[in-house]
Amino acid sequence: MLDCYLELGGNFADSADVYSKWIPGHRGGESEAVIGKWMRSRGVRDRVVVATKVGSAMGPGPQNKGLHRAHLERAVAASLKRLQVDAIDVYYAHQDDPDTSLEETLSVFDELVRKGMVRCLGASNYPADRLRAALELQEARGWARYEVEQPPYSLMNRLAFEGGVAAVCREFGLAVYGYAALAGGFLTGKYRRGAELPDSKRAKSVQSRYMDEKGWRVVEALVGVAEQRGDTPAQVALAWVLAKPDVTGPIAAAMSADQMRELWKALEIRLSEEEMRILDEASAS
Repeated sequence: MLDCYLELGGNFADSADVYSKWIPGHRGGESEAVIGKWMRSRGVRDRVVVATKVGSAMGPGPQNKGLHRAHLERAVAASLKRLQVDAIDVYYAHQDDPDTSLEETLSVFDELVRKGMVRCLGASNYPADRLRAALELQEARGWARYEVEQPPYSLMNRLAFEGGVAAVCREFGLAVYGYAALAGGFLTGKYRRGAELPDSKRAKSVQSRYMDEKGWRVVEALVGVAEQRGDTPAQVALAWVLAKPDVTGPIAAAMSADQMRELWKALEIRLSEEEMRILDEASAS
């Protein structure tokens, strides 16, 4: 999968220390370890922008989660080791930590950048008010600032970004990478109204989160646009994200090399104003 991505021209690997702790037998860090081993074995570190995240629970107790100094210092060292790199290109706060002051978190992040352990900082899942407060504090103290925001963003989840967070990102000039751009596979066209669930580990989760009247309305509009264009629903769903002026790019998961090649073609699609209108109206909350 990673070889295929690189061959296509991809150069940005997004991970997190907690991936994939939810799988039985895993402890977290498995994704970073795979990426690190791959870069080392292929000799491609200089061709890959490596992003990872910190803040999710890696074990029991408050000492193993959050954005306080002790956890940040342990977590960054562990991520560097698993990734087999001297510096993390983009280091995200995985989510806001209301139990730790912004001053403590952001001062540690600044130290990591000044020490050369991290090159660029990002925020993920931050509400607009906390993102603004963080950026204003970083600016006031002359600290390395958040340069990237990573919210969930897709035809099925627009509210977490549009409005408050988008306005802050626009004002401060942050890049935006929307994750779950295919809504767990719901926007690939394999889920249809009245049909049996596909044989997928995500199917039950997708059913509980997206299979309502709005979800089917979005899928039907998406499939309609895709069929008229001769593209796949997944390609059109990603092209819709790419067309949004406040978004730098989508983050989506591929489950095979063939899917990777399919999704890559979204970069070539330019949706018309009418196609965007159809999708915007169907996905409006």
